[in-house]
Amino acid sequence: MPRIQQLPDHLINQIAAGEVVERPASALKELLENSLDAGSQNLSIELLAGGTKLIKVIDDGCGIAKDELPLALHRHATSKIRDLDDLQKVATLGFRGEGLASIASVSRLTLSSREQGSDYAWRVDADNGHVSEPEPTSLSQGSTIEIHELYYQVPARRKFLKSESTEFAHCSDMVQRLALANPGVQFTLSHNGRAQLRLLAGDLAKRAAAILGDAFVASGVQVDEGFGGLRLWGITGSPTLGKSSRDAQYFFVNGRFVRDKVVQHALREAYRDVLHHDKHAAYCLFLELDPEGVDVNVHPTKIEVRFRESQAIYRFMLTSLKKALAGTRAGTVPAGIDPETGEIAAPDSSVMAPAPAMTPKNYAEMAYKQGNFQPQPRVQAPMAFYDTMFADLKRAPGEASASDSSSWTPEPTPSFSNDSQERKFAPAVPAGALMPAAAISPAATAPSRASDSETVPPLGFALGQLHGIYILAQNAEGLIVVDMHAAHERVVYEQLKNALDLHQMPTQPLLIPHVFAADKHDVATVEDHAETLEAIGFEISVQSPTQLAIRSLPMLLKDANPIELAQAVLKDIRMVGASEVLAGRQNELLATMACHGSVRANRSLTITEMNALLRQMEATERSGQCNHGRPTWFRMTLNELDKMFMRGQ
Repeated sequence: MPRIQQLPDHLINQIAAGEVVERPASALKELLENSLDAGSQNLSIELLAGGTKLIKVIDDGCGIAKDELPLALHRHATSKIRDLDDLQKVATLGFRGEGLASIASVSRLTLSSREQGSDYAWRVDADNGHVSEPEPTSLSQGSTIEIHELYYQVPARRKFLKSESTEFAHCSDMVQRLALANPGVQFTLSHNGRAQLRLLAGDLAKRAAAILGDAFVASGVQVDEGFGGLRLWGITGSPTLGKSSRDAQYFFVNGRFVRDKVVQHALREAYRDVLHHDKHAAYCLFLELDPEGVDVNVHPTKIEVRFRESQAIYRFMLTSLKKALAGTRAGTVPAGIDPETGEIAAPDSSVMAPAPAMTPKNYAEMAYKQGNFQPQPRVQAPMAFYDTMFADLKRAPGEASASDSSSWTPEPTPSFSNDSQERKFAPAVPAGALMPAAAISPAATAPSRASDSETVPPLGFALGQLHGIYILAQNAEGLIVVDMHAAHERVVYEQLKNALDLHQMPTQPLLIPHVFAADKHDVATVEDHAETLEAIGFEISVQSPTQLAIRSLPMLLKDANPIELAQAVLKDIRMVGASEVLAGRQNELLATMACHGSVRANRSLTITEMNALLRQMEATERSGQCNHGRPTWFRMTLNELDKMFMRGQ
């Protein structure tokens, strides 16, 4: 039987290298974290053959003293912790002191450094675990470390490395993660002598735009919430820009990139009813908390952490993200996008400022108070329906000014012909709307785009329907296309959630109960879960072993097909149970109810109904997406239309 023996230090380091240095990107991570801990503001990375031939990092940090250079390449030698108390509240990226020693045991390593305030620079070499004595060298302040021929001492391990392009891609991803966590540090990356990435120091918005794209920053949602000793801040992506993969998901805990199940579950739940099931959210978020509240020493590569109060972290993140996403309403244009051209402007730190909330009444009052407003020709026709929609907010005849009467015609009133007795209506169109363009005075077209946008709501006014599915509307910037079923579904869904949360679900009693045939499972569900049905606004009674009667249903769904709605609700309750329906699966049930209670395709709507739906969308949280994460509206600017028809070219 083999005898137990103490392994040599060199073999111990090689074993550790198998865990810490999984591939060239892992070695690069260790070097960059040391440079960042040293206070570097400018990092230069050079790679050859994807990092398998050479990894070189040049920084301008505080440097290492001559006497400490050989010690830096020994196992468990570090300047970042001293005792157990320091280990329990680690505030640096590195702390174990085994990264350089492990790398030196499986490569040829050269470490040069010049300590801050020192007149000379020194260098040590390590080959197969043997460290040389310090020698003088030429170097400005900071450190330079070179790793040659990674795994040349362990050919079996080198066989598991992928192609040069794959290994470089992993190295590039590692640089981007650390660059996002440190936007104030400049990063330069070159591969095989060619510059691949250059990130200038700046703020998070500029760094995220360089890595994740301008569209992510311009359309993203800014998050900055705090509670107690917790703070969550950063940029989370718009649900309409969901990704097909998880490549654009960056989460940092105290500046360290991590993947944590608690965090990922909170993010999935926050996006559940605004993101399509085939898409993944993009985000760049930072969680800050007391270092004693998180254990970073639970994984060899430190990519996983363990929270002391994981449930509190989960609730805080879920609440903060839902609050941020609730502010996304249909019609609002992010500050980073030019409303006239639709192009993305240069991102800055203030691109996520929320737009002021406006209600339909605000728009109506504003339009009627601005008696001297003359709409531009392109918005005059849809503005004609304004009077019809907001007739209840019109001024009394005695209050109308002369300018009011010159700008708007009265609401259409019926008139009868003496001969045919046919009913005719006077068109409710502004006086200048039917005049040729040449007949409109310059003063009538003088108002600027600013005055136009102040009077016209974000989603504009309805023009009509397209194939009974889409609403076409016109606003100050161009054309708006709305999926009326998806939009109404979101409006009803949010109303149901609010009513249920307040325990004020209004019900509509039915004068004549709807009786329908039901199987024994539905009958048993009604008998067992009558209280659950009552809580969500249903009163269903058992008429016979094969029949059920619907006596009341939620007021918000009074126009839905009662029988189809009841059957869908009973099926959901039977499948997941009453307790789950009113707890974790509550929103799924409400989504089913909203889907059955919303306006269906191929239903003809009046202009007034279309405008009412547009105003509801503007006042409803998360109305940019339906319950299933599909977009509810789309905007095409005049500039985009001009390009399509080559106007001005």
